[in-house]
Amino acid sequence: MNLFPSLVAGAALLAAGVSPVLAQAPKHTFEIGETELLLDGKLMQIRCGELHFARVPKEYWRHRLQLCKAMGLNTVCAYLFWNLHEFEQGKFNWEGQADAAEFCRLAQEEGLWVLLRPGPYACAEWDGGGLPWWLLKKPDIALRSRDPDFMAASRAWLAEVSRVLGPLQVTKGGPILMAQVENEYGFYGTDAEYMGQMRQAMLDAGFDIPLFACNPTGNLNNGRRDDLFNVVNFGSDPATGFKKLREIQPKGPLMCGEFYPGWFDTWGAPHHLGKTDQYLKDLGYMLDAGASFSIYMAHGGTSFGMWAGADRPFKPDTSSYDYDAPISEAGWIGDKFERTRDLMAKHLLPGEKLVDPPQPMPVMAIPSFKLKETAAIFENLPAAIPDAQPRHMEAYDQGHGCIIYSIELPAGPFSTLELEQVHDFGWVFLNGKEIGVTDRRSRRFKLDLPDRKQPARLDILVEAMGHVNFGKEIHDRKGIMGKVKLVTLGKEAEVEGEWSVRPLKLDAPLLSSLKWKTGGEAASGPKFWRGTFQLGKTADTFLDLRTWGKGVIWVNGHCLARHWNIGPTQTAYLPGVWLKEGENEVIILDLLGPEKPVLAGLEKPILDQLRPELDFARKKKGELVLKGHKPALEAAFSPGPDVQEVKFPQPLEGSQFALEMLSAHDGKPFAAIAEFDLLDPEGKSISHASWTIAYVDSEELAGEDGSASNAINGQTADFWHSEWKEIQPGYPHHLVIDLGANTKVGGFRYTPRAGNNPGRIKDYRVFVGSGFVKESK
Repeated sequence: MNLFPSLVAGAALLAAGVSPVLAQAPKHTFEIGETELLLDGKLMQIRCGELHFARVPKEYWRHRLQLCKAMGLNTVCAYLFWNLHEFEQGKFNWEGQADAAEFCRLAQEEGLWVLLRPGPYACAEWDGGGLPWWLLKKPDIALRSRDPDFMAASRAWLAEVSRVLGPLQVTKGGPILMAQVENEYGFYGTDAEYMGQMRQAMLDAGFDIPLFACNPTGNLNNGRRDDLFNVVNFGSDPATGFKKLREIQPKGPLMCGEFYPGWFDTWGAPHHLGKTDQYLKDLGYMLDAGASFSIYMAHGGTSFGMWAGADRPFKPDTSSYDYDAPISEAGWIGDKFERTRDLMAKHLLPGEKLVDPPQPMPVMAIPSFKLKETAAIFENLPAAIPDAQPRHMEAYDQGHGCIIYSIELPAGPFSTLELEQVHDFGWVFLNGKEIGVTDRRSRRFKLDLPDRKQPARLDILVEAMGHVNFGKEIHDRKGIMGKVKLVTLGKEAEVEGEWSVRPLKLDAPLLSSLKWKTGGEAASGPKFWRGTFQLGKTADTFLDLRTWGKGVIWVNGHCLARHWNIGPTQTAYLPGVWLKEGENEVIILDLLGPEKPVLAGLEKPILDQLRPELDFARKKKGELVLKGHKPALEAAFSPGPDVQEVKFPQPLEGSQFALEMLSAHDGKPFAAIAEFDLLDPEGKSISHASWTIAYVDSEELAGEDGSASNAINGQTADFWHSEWKEIQPGYPHHLVIDLGANTKVGGFRYTPRAGNNPGRIKDYRVFVGSGFVKESK
């Protein structure tokens, strides 16, 4: 009996038209039964691991797949990042690093099945969640909705995916067992019709295998459809996760779509390490229960180039996507891998056996060498685009890199430059001299300008980091948006005149056009640096970037990574297959300037070295001022892990939201929040795009990443936690969110930390208004 008859994959020759290596393979069927997944009519427990081929050099795909097989997995999960394959609208790329079909064929040759996740939205800490930047050229586009332009582009994408990967479905003899519709849509919206249209688009494109939808534990019912197989995502507490799944899908196999053994890193926050004992306990629970799962990530790899995304509201992700996965960024294995393998060995299905892992890739050190040539940005500008006002980067047909806005200011006295929005960092120059830096993280968009005895040239160099990849904030345009004003003697006026706009796409044409000089190290300002080093052999290495500032690095034409001296990542993984015997070339864009223009290759990465003293524009902690403000609500949260929603009797209005926590359910001094969301008067989530943490009394940064920003980033697998390792301050605890503008608030949603962990808040008070935090000078 088939529980989901419309989701059954029929019989087919496994290798028909796919790979001559497996030409005589037997027939297979795959279906979703009433209690279990069935391969050839027999129980199949999917033991899957996520492995993003875009984050692994193509030459290493087979090696990493062999490691997955050796760990005890029988399936790999393959994300497609739409923007990788269609970076320019209508121009599809499936070659080289983007050869998804080859990755699937290699998986099949190594005895692994494939779960396909084609999007159109992926998340995955990838630029824009995989959505192409060119969608944002339409001013009013509504991403992940029934917006006709978004749906038309998505249908074209899915049709292209089916053209390339359709022949690799199990129904055609290939390894692809199931395909996902969208991704974690329940966190984003509630429109079941949108999910239905995405499902139909995949059917129309030619997908005839089971289709599934995945969502976090607290969002399973949002946009849910009975004609999709539902799976649940969680990082711990599988019992609760599967209980919630059963509430919305009473029958059918249990499956976790994303099970997190670690977590990703963001610039300026501590490096994440998963709790291996708890991970193995939860994995064992699923194996014992006969549930299927996908370990996210089995192997994280690297967000090469400028593909790393940004967490919400804006926390840019590091290029290293090590994830503390069982298989490290460079394909190394250790204790977590071995213990996972030992656990898997106890739960193999009849006829299965473990294979030995392949040998690790060789690694080497590279002696220190100096980069002696420079090319200053302001001496290598492309042709200007005239404009009456500055607009966002996408409006100038640009998706990545930097952009420079220039205008001549009239003579005038001391004034303040006010920019409405700058995404993401802006270096401001007056007549070539740096005046200061704007910082999206803290919404620092004002700078003082000295008096001008005569007209002066204003240049604003904006660096775009990854487009936000999660939540409503994916509508993340880059560059300057809104008005640019001067405030002089208390009077404000919009800067008027003709702007000159110069896109710096940081692509191959730009690099090839640079005019290099020697002996320019002493000159200040942002510049490119170039150097070479000689090799007698090649192997993997990790470039030591500790003496460099902030920017992007290329090696032999490969855009390798972003770098930023604040950490936690201080190295860049350089695959040996991208090196060559003889001369190798390195180019580094450094917007801050290096302490020393030297590089070396290390045998081990540095992933956990924070240097907050080097951060250039962070706002200092303010002083809490709640005295004299009347609480809008005094209440208590219920015990337990469930999401709790609170609605005010009448909407409140303010630019700041303060939560005063008075006690915990377990009586301990700790407070924790997995996620905190505000609701508008209609009960819908309010965008976090302009939010910042205005104040927090305590956040754990030594023992783990308990950053306050984790409470508003949309990720329920991480959390804010008051200090616990070195000191343990008691209640009350305070968290103040600056909303960026006066906002009507109808209520809020509180997600406790998962599992039976400390920090569950009991009594609390809420304040909505302004002036809750006095800023430090």
